[in-house]
Amino acid sequence: MKTIGLIGGMSWESTLSYYRIINETVRDRLGGLHSAKVLLYSAEFAEIQKLQAAGDWGRAGEVLADVAKRLQGAGADFVAVCTNTMHVVADAIESAIDIPLLHIADATGEAIVATGAERIGLLGTRFTMEREFYLRRLADRFGLDVRVPGEDDRDEVHRVIFEELCVGALRPPSRDTYVRIIEELAGQGAEGVILGCTEIGLLVDSSDVSVPLFDTAAIHARTLAETALAE
Repeated sequence: MKTIGLIGGMSWESTLSYYRIINETVRDRLGGLHSAKVLLYSAEFAEIQKLQAAGDWGRAGEVLADVAKRLQGAGADFVAVCTNTMHVVADAIESAIDIPLLHIADATGEAIVATGAERIGLLGTRFTMEREFYLRRLADRFGLDVRVPGEDDRDEVHRVIFEELCVGALRPPSRDTYVRIIEELAGQGAEGVILGCTEIGLLVDSSDVSVPLFDTAAIHARTLAETALAE
């Protein structure tokens, strides 16, 4: 079994889900007392969030690249960033290490393509919904037509993530807002919706809406476990 290097803490709320799903997947595959080999570096999210807000992606990339190097040095066979937004600095991380970075958008894109869906909605932080690093990767690598909510709804989705979900607050009015936005994307032709922030799956799931949801935290975590188990 390979050793997984996790860059977590952004936020730790969703990193908990990663750890649980990875170990559940290994247990289900191998049975008994089996669990995953995991190295976890939990970042101090307040420091990362300040860099996000300032648009200092260069410094953010340096910070996470240093973390990736530490995980490689500790024996990780591959690394993963347990957040969608910070894949904006994926190139900086990859260039700093000699082991693979398993990109969250690739795992998600493969899961979507396997269902046959082509037109897909996306919820996430404003950075993920508006910057090319995520949308372009899904379009170029997987041929997906990705739709995002209108500006006001993007603002609200972003606000809920940082002010509520990242601090563990799961509020019914915010769930109702997310459900409305998802259903509106479905009404515009989306065949499913990406939960493109690793905390969103804590708030809504497929039982709340009429279209398939692609929970990036769960998809990514299962992919990491399967990769660790692969010969």
